[in-house]
Amino acid sequence: MVLWWIGNAILLLVVVPVLVALLNRVLGALERIRAASDNILGGGVALIGELNEAPGLLATTDTTIQEVSVGAVRYAGSVAKLLG
Repeated sequence: MVLWWIGNAILLLVVVPVLVALLNRVLGALERIRAASDNILGGGVALIGELNEAPGLLATTDTTIQEVSVGAVRYAGSVAKLLG
């Protein structure tokens, strides 16, 4: 019976504090992960708001590329005449 009391004392004085310390570290890491995931979600929501303008910006880019390509072809033709 005395050995049971000694075992229970060791359990309460050694094992339980170690388990509590480990649980505290795991819960701390969990809170940091939760905060990081909340930041990621907030950034994703902000990004969605920026993507609404993407089709209009792509249309502007396509127009600009067409204008630049026309000028480049004209320039290349003039250079070809000068060198040719």
